[in-house]
Amino acid sequence: MMRKKGRLYVESGKSVVTASTSNNKGSSDDEEPQSAVKKSERIYKTVILPIVLYGCETRTLTLRKEQRLRVFENKLLRKIFGATRDEVTGEWRKLHNMELRALYSSPDIIRNIKSRRLRWAGYVACIGESRNAYTMLVGRPEGKRPLGRPRRRWEDNIKIDLREVGYDGRDWISLAQDRGQWRAYVRAAMNLRVS
Repeated sequence: MMRKKGRLYVESGKSVVTASTSNNKGSSDDEEPQSAVKKSERIYKTVILPIVLYGCETRTLTLRKEQRLRVFENKLLRKIFGATRDEVTGEWRKLHNMELRALYSSPDIIRNIKSRRLRWAGYVACIGESRNAYTMLVGRPEGKRPLGRPRRRWEDNIKIDLREVGYDGRDWISLAQDRGQWRAYVRAAMNLRVS
């Protein structure tokens, strides 16, 4: 993420997202720091986060990918909230991860992904056998599988997410038929704090 005179540039893979940080009334250089932080946080929530989360419901997420997403989010939040003055030494320093979590009150990017994935899984489990999405979910591919350990499947991620929120059952598709109980698990996935 780079900042140049009222513009915010974020590199995500091969694409660059550009957003203006000035308001329509004309910006002044002596703008309050809190206002700039709120504006940058709003840009993060409305422009950057939707781009990163696009299609996340259908992707598998390995531990390495989770770590890379956390690093990406913390890097952006450090740019938004800036440095802080150390109370003991009086020197400027970067914010620690726990301090970032305290300042940024919304759920982190991994919680967002897991909650969206559970919501999509509940939808797919309820749509019925005639739809292609359901067929892809429960179907088994034909032929021989390659040598080595099987790659993590999307369904494995669903089971891991449900285990994190306290569901120990094996058949999550029948659980998804009860929409009220499934929504409770989706909300629990969004509110769960992971350090």
